[in-house]
Amino acid sequence: MAAAMLKTTIAGSLPKPAWLAAPQTLWAPWRLEGGALEEGKRDAVVLALREQEEAGIDIVTDGEQTRRHFVWGFVEQVDGIDFSKMVTIGIRAGRYTADVPTVVAPVRRRGPIHSEEVRFARAHTTRLLKFTMPGPMTIVDTIHDAHYRSRADLGMAFARLLNEEARELEALGVDMIQLDEPAFNVYMDEVRDWGIAALDRAVEGLSCRTAVHICYGYGIKANTDWKQTLGGEWRQYERTFPLLAASRIGGVSLECAASHVPISLIGLLGDKDILLGAIDVASDRVETPAQVAAVIREAMKHVHRDRISPCTNCGMVPLSREVARGKLRALAEGAALVRRELSG
Repeated sequence: MAAAMLKTTIAGSLPKPAWLAAPQTLWAPWRLEGGALEEGKRDAVVLALREQEEAGIDIVTDGEQTRRHFVWGFVEQVDGIDFSKMVTIGIRAGRYTADVPTVVAPVRRRGPIHSEEVRFARAHTTRLLKFTMPGPMTIVDTIHDAHYRSRADLGMAFARLLNEEARELEALGVDMIQLDEPAFNVYMDEVRDWGIAALDRAVEGLSCRTAVHICYGYGIKANTDWKQTLGGEWRQYERTFPLLAASRIGGVSLECAASHVPISLIGLLGDKDILLGAIDVASDRVETPAQVAAVIREAMKHVHRDRISPCTNCGMVPLSREVARGKLRALAEGAALVRRELSG
């Protein structure tokens, strides 16, 4: 059925309400405390779900409304990491610096990390539900290691913890689990040497849909400046896609809208699902449905339509809520436009 094609989704995050955190600011501090903060987070999740539903998004997320940082949201609940020992390091191969906690002992979960968030989101939508977590390599690149002394060993340790968490979330009704790996566009040799193995370990034994999100980052200056150094064609995916094609991961979320990525590269992903970035998150310009449809049509030249889920390039938390809503509507309407063409 044509209506079942091209199910839309988002990379993960949506802007937070101004009463919860400062608008258009990555990793902004909370504006509430205690019980009011917990209530505010839940209210923000309901809003995020409703905004996606009203826009016509098929596979929704909680908008990452309960997490300040897409990595800290997971590692804050892991023993062996000391947040009192913050160290300034260069991450993403020194693209920018960040103050990060230190791994001081073997890592292990204290218990379920995101279960309550998933229970709440699952109870407040009947649509397919996706939940996002940081991937092993990106976690490794966003903390300081004073214990394992090996990025590969630390990555595999986190892959085990992510797998424990993912199995619990699947049992609670998550339809898709996505691991975010922006580091995959940076450390190509490590992707080959241990990154794919860690990703496979993280999704081992899951029966729900799985995906990995690889992109060129939020629309912040450090990322946009870096992109200007990549030349007329961005071909980082060319090295990672054949490796991913042979992996356990079910789908790949990538950046295609307003980018210099040759869209033909998606043909290197074999039979993987494609979460096709058709919305530019580095611009406040709201796409038209026709522009979204054009990206989808171009992708269909290289991948069968049944394997495409139109998506955003990356998270939208740095955008205003008004712009994000417009982009959600454009995404859904662009996919609907192509569906109507296919149903003839």
